[in-house]
Amino acid sequence: MSLGSHLNELRKKHQTLSDRVEAAQRSPSADELQITELKKQKLRLKEEISRLSAQ
Repeated sequence: MSLGSHLNELRKKHQTLSDRVEAAQRSPSADELQITELKKQKLRLKEEISRLSAQ
């Protein structure tokens, strides 16, 4: 897989996590631990995207 393809996949995953976080936050029965975990995953992806983009 090329670097560009890998970055695109990471960006898609980041957007999917972002959508899940937004949906969870709108839910009246939102699980704060789940939201926190999703945000951590999102941050890890963002950091990896930034690291790979800088190369």
